[in-house]
Amino acid sequence: MAEALRSVYFWLFFNLSIIFLCSSQNENEFIYNNGFHEANLQLDEISIIHHDGLLQLTNTSKRQAGHALYPFPFKLNTSSAESLSFSTNFVFAIVPESDKIGGHGIAFFISPSMDFSKAVPSSYLGLFNTTENGLPEKQILAVEFDTVQSPELHDINGNHVGIDVNSLVSKDSATATYYSNGEGKKKSLMLMSGDPIEAWIDYDGGEKLLNVTISPIGITKPERPLLSTPLNLSDVLLDSMYVGFSAATGEITSDQYVLGWSFNRSGQAQNLDASKLPPVPAKKKASKKPGVLVIALIVIGVAQLLIVVIVAAYIVWKKKYEEVCEDWEKEYGPQRFPYKNLYNATKGFKDKELIGKGGFGKVYRGVLPSNEQIAVKRVSHDSKQGMKEFVAEIVSMGRLRHRNLVQLRGYCRRKGEFILVYDYMPNGSLEKVLYSNTEQPLNWFQRFRIIRGIASGLLYLHEEWEQVVIHRDIKPGNVLLDAELNGRLSDFGLAKLYDHGSNPQTTNLLGTVGYLAPELIRTGKATTATDVFAFGAFMLEVACGRRPIEQQGDGVVGLVEWITNCWRGGAIIDASDWRLEGIYSEEHMELVLKLGLFCSHPNPAARPNMRQVMQYLDGDATLPDISPDSSSIEVFITSNEASNSGMSFPSLFEISSSNQTMSISNS
Repeated sequence: MAEALRSVYFWLFFNLSIIFLCSSQNENEFIYNNGFHEANLQLDEISIIHHDGLLQLTNTSKRQAGHALYPFPFKLNTSSAESLSFSTNFVFAIVPESDKIGGHGIAFFISPSMDFSKAVPSSYLGLFNTTENGLPEKQILAVEFDTVQSPELHDINGNHVGIDVNSLVSKDSATATYYSNGEGKKKSLMLMSGDPIEAWIDYDGGEKLLNVTISPIGITKPERPLLSTPLNLSDVLLDSMYVGFSAATGEITSDQYVLGWSFNRSGQAQNLDASKLPPVPAKKKASKKPGVLVIALIVIGVAQLLIVVIVAAYIVWKKKYEEVCEDWEKEYGPQRFPYKNLYNATKGFKDKELIGKGGFGKVYRGVLPSNEQIAVKRVSHDSKQGMKEFVAEIVSMGRLRHRNLVQLRGYCRRKGEFILVYDYMPNGSLEKVLYSNTEQPLNWFQRFRIIRGIASGLLYLHEEWEQVVIHRDIKPGNVLLDAELNGRLSDFGLAKLYDHGSNPQTTNLLGTVGYLAPELIRTGKATTATDVFAFGAFMLEVACGRRPIEQQGDGVVGLVEWITNCWRGGAIIDASDWRLEGIYSEEHMELVLKLGLFCSHPNPAARPNMRQVMQYLDGDATLPDISPDSSSIEVFITSNEASNSGMSFPSLFEISSSNQTMSISNS
């Protein structure tokens, strides 16, 4: 029994000793002389080992990089420059697609990492990228065998050997040649010949010298190296480093192979036996050049395709910016904006540039090339009926100039669409500010200034311009606030013009429920008096912070009736907006509320005109003294309650609850 145990112990000791010796040898050197059949190399997706043991790093795929690394790091003694030495011997071949072109090349490298996922192919050989190239922290030594001249990397030519330290800009390089033994003559060597080439790389830490030698396979190692470069690699390499090969292709490609490889980290690498190495695949035969007829047909086909693409692109471009422009519009040149300019100004009418929308279209913020800000309103239209007259009116209104009017700068027409261009008002609409739960409420001074400003603008439209302009849609939503919160009347899309002393001919009911005069609903005929009625509703809304008609439960409450009830209750100023917190001039508040009631009188003949309104607001005239219990007020309230006769009350109130703009033809 004891004898048997001794035999087992001896067998284990012997085998462990063999394993230890093998491990020690593997830690210092290796050799692959019969191909890479049993090699446990670290390969990436593009690199493969053929059945005969041939290692292929790249194929003729464009812009690819292949890598093959010995799977275990070597312990290099970098603590002392004199003790850092290594040697490697390998055979490689670069087989181009044809006899004349090929690329890019192959490199032997020593690296602290096996990860080259961020490296790029082509001239960077799968080792670096544009941002990493030249960084000292990469700590990579490479010897490149490059078949393409890359000017950006200062390559000397398209057939060179280079020594690279942390960069593909070589420390030293030379045209691929070798020195024959005995004769000592330099002989040329084509790296992309497709023939096997043997390389020796030896570093002596004591001399701090790196030698690179090459020759055709089967020739004894030349005594004189191609490159002999002084280098202190102890400043470059780490104690633990990987060794391997990298190869890359670009727009021009090659098959790149390694036939055999030996390495020694502390002495001379073992020599390879050329007779045992796997063969290199034969060169691919160049395909016959196409005939002149084939080339001509290809050129014609490409030209025809190019013409079709250009025509199609032009049609798409033209459709994108297509406008409707008739001969009679030429006289309006300065007022007409090219659609392309408006498209670019609004960034393609993107939703993020949308600043408002209503029943007649959407409004976008735009910036012209001059950095001027504009508001661009897109209005749909379905026919050409009356278009010439409509455009003429729009252009005429573009000549309006008043500090309390938003300047209409011009227009553009497309199929089914009309576009108006205004000055941009940075603080948006009065309606938005008046009913905002987040913005600071307007104080009484600001509100009174806005009321007076809009009154001044309406006086200009009704009496002071060369023609009479009826706005037809006066409401807080159409009053915009400039940078100083001055009110400016906007949106002249519904406006009508006629000569002084004549009568307007329009018979279309247009406007917004709550601001429509009773005679306008009956006849559809807009006048300056209907504008005054709407302005009266506007004044009351600004002072009270309430809409002209509001839904309350199952019923509705009219603002005129509510104000009158406050007046009967003892003080008309009780109707003022609670958000003012009583901070206002009672005299001015009472004036605005009573004047709003007079402007909203059901009888157009009883309403003041805009010149009289301005006189009342400026204190140049005194309002008539009317009691809330007088018969005239009773008639006033009753008539206002019935001002929407001709349409059913439920439908009107249903519309008014969302403050929509109404457009009804009056037959």
